[in-house]
Amino acid sequence: MDKGAGVAPAELIFKHNADNQGKTLLKAEILDQGLMVALDVDDAREATLIAREIGALVDALKIGSQLFTLHGPGIVEGVRSAGADVFLDLKYHDIPNTVARAVRGASSLGVSWVTVHASGGPKMIQAAREAAGNARILAVTVLTSLGEEDVRKIGWMVSVEEQVGNLALMARESGADGIVCSPREASFLRAALDDECILVTPGIRPSGSSSDDQARVATPEWAIANGADYLVVGRPVISASDRIEAVQNILMEIKKGRQGRTRRPGNP
Repeated sequence: MDKGAGVAPAELIFKHNADNQGKTLLKAEILDQGLMVALDVDDAREATLIAREIGALVDALKIGSQLFTLHGPGIVEGVRSAGADVFLDLKYHDIPNTVARAVRGASSLGVSWVTVHASGGPKMIQAAREAAGNARILAVTVLTSLGEEDVRKIGWMVSVEEQVGNLALMARESGADGIVCSPREASFLRAALDDECILVTPGIRPSGSSSDDQARVATPEWAIANGADYLVVGRPVISASDRIEAVQNILMEIKKGRQGRTRRPGNP
């Protein structure tokens, strides 16, 4: 994966149908563009339709606890059969043996990415990595819905940034392929971690979007410019009237962000 500023998203080429009712995708050569879309829906049929519509345009589609709890492993097969890579975001957090078995099961489904909670500790992360096969293990640090007051109530006697840094360094040393963090922490983690460590950032809201229930958010351009490798976007894409156009707009923001990698970090 090339993380340099010169990498630009593949161009999406469209043409209007003869009756001018919609867009037909002619070409989308996708290679590590940096966009994952969260399938935050309840209905399996809707998830599969979204996968068929945009699965080839993004790096992965994220299946979380909402969709997986309702439909089980079959939803992974359904999304993969539509031509999309799957990011299974179940945030495993248990004793090492249990997590290893769960990750091994996830890998057998053909998923490309699996999440664990970094707070599960070094042995759990090591066990997950050993069981993952070809899937990448991403360690979740501090949920993007949490702010400073929240972490104090949990009992962490450090700031959000310090806790993210502590968990990220431990997780990487324990074998995690990448770290899930908010865009606000991507810049200092990019400097603190090795170049091969993958940074995945949820809490992304395209310019003009609502922050919804996220506490630590940023635009796609800002997140990429400040060190993120992959962005996770949900509602701004799946709720859009034109999902393909929504993806295209985000990819253009990502392109600008890569071009801005040499700028000093600023405000989201």
